[in-house]
Amino acid sequence: MTTPPPLQEPPALELKDLVLRRGDALLDIPALFLAEGHVLSLIGPNGAGKSTLLLAVASLLKPQRGSLVFKGQKIDLKHDAFAYRRRLAMVFQEPLLFDTTVYANVAAGLKIRGMGKAESEKRVARNLERFGIAGLAGRSARKLSGGEAQRTSLARAFATEPEMILLDEPFSALDAPTREALTDDLQRILAETRTTAIFTTHDRWEALRLADEIAVMNDGKIVQVGLPEEVMNQPRDEFVASFVGMETILTGRVVDNREGTLIVSVSGQEVEALGTARPGENVICCIRPENVTISTDHPESRTSARNVFPGRVTKITPLGLFEKVNLDCGFFLVAYVTRQSRENLGLAEGREITASFKATAVHVIKRDK
Repeated sequence: MTTPPPLQEPPALELKDLVLRRGDALLDIPALFLAEGHVLSLIGPNGAGKSTLLLAVASLLKPQRGSLVFKGQKIDLKHDAFAYRRRLAMVFQEPLLFDTTVYANVAAGLKIRGMGKAESEKRVARNLERFGIAGLAGRSARKLSGGEAQRTSLARAFATEPEMILLDEPFSALDAPTREALTDDLQRILAETRTTAIFTTHDRWEALRLADEIAVMNDGKIVQVGLPEEVMNQPRDEFVASFVGMETILTGRVVDNREGTLIVSVSGQEVEALGTARPGENVICCIRPENVTISTDHPESRTSARNVFPGRVTKITPLGLFEKVNLDCGFFLVAYVTRQSRENLGLAEGREITASFKATAVHVIKRDK
């Protein structure tokens, strides 16, 4: 639902007034725009409609209403679907490989298209190398690990040099190291080829790394779309804020506006934030955990943060590279710290601390009531 920029050429993809009913679920997309060479990530909870939208874009599901324009051409899904699909490639969560060698699988799309032997061999070799599976060319697809199978599936898709590639949670079934390595490779290859792409994911960090734009979906609708930093740091509503990792979401009432600096009453405490709300308005204050600092002394004189609150640790949860620290500062607050920082600070449940965050770290959303 972005407004197309003034391009000299038509955008890669435009959806208008798309309505598709699938069982009891309804997909309703008034507008969606994707620029040529850009990567769009669809994120949202299970059942939000991400895969349904991807299948509709691939013309594998027929909408009840709406139009799909691809590179300036309105696609008639009754008559143009087959020719349109040949311009795309799709990669699913579970690799759909033929019971043959890795080489033959990567060559399959080219064979279907009737490509000559010399060009086919060149493309297969290039994409086997791109995805680090050249040494597996003669291996049976039945003997591949999950990561090797997905690499083969991706190599097959890119070998056709698609005008747009659609990826439906391609890494969600993989272990963390394999997922990390494949994400790195896909990021590099998308940049090299400038392939227009749409992919679905539950992982907001994956979306941040790969996407030029992020669209958040819920209940069959796109509730926010924009640049990754915009969606992550300026969520439109409480649902988006929660989904993109705003761990602290506080309801309050504006008691003062001092030239753009708001004073918000939250559970009897005063939180400073930047915004345009008026005194008396109800708001939601959203704070990312990485923007909260924990100290075990009294840093008021040594911090530029406008918000400094005494509090107590209520829970610590390990999250791999970080540890999530729940705090009671008169209101609920979450911070992330490294394991080393947690040990240096001596953090444990019940420990008295001081938490601080800047006014600029608070994203304010106005509430209807």
